[in-house]
Amino acid sequence: QVQLVESGGGLVQAGGSLRLSCAASGRTFSNNVMGWFRQAPGKEREFVAGISRSGGSTSYTDSVKGRFSISRDNAKNTVYLQMNSLRLEDTAVYYCSAKKTSRPFPGDIYDYWGQGTQVTVSS
Repeated sequence: QVQLVESGGGLVQAGGSLRLSCAASGRTFSNNVMGWFRQAPGKEREFVAGISRSGGSTSYTDSVKGRFSISRDNAKNTVYLQMNSLRLEDTAVYYCSAKKTSRPFPGDIYDYWGQGTQVTVSS
């Protein structure tokens, strides 16, 4: 079992930046593929970014490529999402997620979820 706690959300103007952090419990963090998802009001939750166990491979949804960057620090059991050039349409609740250690990267199935952190982009 993996427990995830996000932080770093908030209100930011369009064009600004935020960095989200996700602290994970457990001894297997370095063996878990990690990801970030988001859910805007009235919309389904969508994949934002994923990162392999070592951090050497990443994947992004098209709408955030070149603006967002996912990274991880296995020594600190933490995954990050650096968000630059934020747009109004980035407003959403952002969720940290983790895969069971057996699941491959990339892939759509994630097993563990944080409680979410609100990101609001204003004009």
